Amino acid sequence: MLYTDTRPRAQPAEYDEGLAWTAILLLGLGLVMVYSASIAIAEGSRASGHQSTYYLMRHALFVAAGIAAGVAAFQVPLRLWQQAALYLFLAGAVLLVLVLIPGVGREVNGSQRWLSLGIVTVQPSELVKLAAVLYAADYTARKAAHMSSFRRGFLPLAAVMLVVGWLLLREPDFGAFVVITVIAMGILFLGGMNWKLFAGLFALLLAGFVLLILASPYRLQRVIGFMDPWADSFGRGYQLSHALIAFGRGEWLGVGLGGSVEKLFYLPEAHTDFVLAVIAEELGFAGVAAVIAAFAWIVTRAFMIGRRAASLERCFSALVAQGIGLWIGVQAIINIGVNTGMLPTKGLTLPLVSFGGSALMASCCAIAVLLRVDWENRQLAKGFTV
Repeated sequence: MLYTDTRPRAQPAEYDEGLAWTAILLLGLGLVMVYSASIAIAEGSRASGHQSTYYLMRHALFVAAGIAAGVAAFQVPLRLWQQAALYLFLAGAVLLVLVLIPGVGREVNGSQRWLSLGIVTVQPSELVKLAAVLYAADYTARKAAHMSSFRRGFLPLAAVMLVVGWLLLREPDFGAFVVITVIAMGILFLGGMNWKLFAGLFALLLAGFVLLILASPYRLQRVIGFMDPWADSFGRGYQLSHALIAFGRGEWLGVGLGGSVEKLFYLPEAHTDFVLAVIAEELGFAGVAAVIAAFAWIVTRAFMIGRRAASLERCFSALVAQGIGLWIGVQAIINIGVNTGMLPTKGLTLPLVSFGGSALMASCCAIAVLLRVDWENRQLAKGFTV
């Protein structure tokens, strides 16, 4: 008599659980580290009412809003994202114009990057990153037959991106300009742009970035300060020198959660751009390595999901997935490079971890769209329509 196993078999997952849990773990780490990094700042600030949990409560609200926005974004089919791509990009461009209007845009630390909407402040450049991914993917999918042509393939998208780049540099927000440029160029290359044309354009872009740095005294000072922060550790090298001290104090396993000294009014922007330095000091090399591994996993999964979509002949979905991987990966690399002294100081947050409402909302929506691409891939593989 043959034995038949009648036990119910586990059904394959409907979405990439590893990707979702990695993003959730980064959000959780960010919540803990933002609180740890901001306690002293909150207690010493009148704006916070001297309450130690001020930034924790705000960040918790941002995380909750980001997750809610992500859940909503996951419900939207990719065909609708493609139909809305141009309109979302135009809306983002309008917001970038509004932020430059005196009395409308809000200036902080010499940069006019925020729009005040009553109880919340929005940073349009963060929202434009997602719009840029969608628009560049839609453009490349539609122009697939012309990707080897400079005039018909590259030039129209370049003209649009130059306008957006000019608006970003007016704020100024050089970091967002770099990220959006990488997104657009990366998607064009992945979409089939001729590699010789791409190499030439890359060289021109690199020369353009150098000219932008040389033409701006404050950008040039940042580059000089980054090359030798100890030469002026109380001036232009102050922020980086204290970030490096935090890394040095952390050693292998850190000084312990909550034990950072650099966050006690020594390291500026400890809960935003330089939260990784606090992670390094409190959790050590092990904590930083875990963060890097988490971002490497997200980027790897994004490209694998994109490759799967391409095999199913879903060009737009494939480029969106890989564009999101480029965005998250490049921004994480820049932030990590700035914190470790490998790149000049730049105001870019660590995705899913740093304090900031607009950045968290955009990152959560990006991860949700990536999960949606994967979900649709799995549904199509089963023979269902999406």
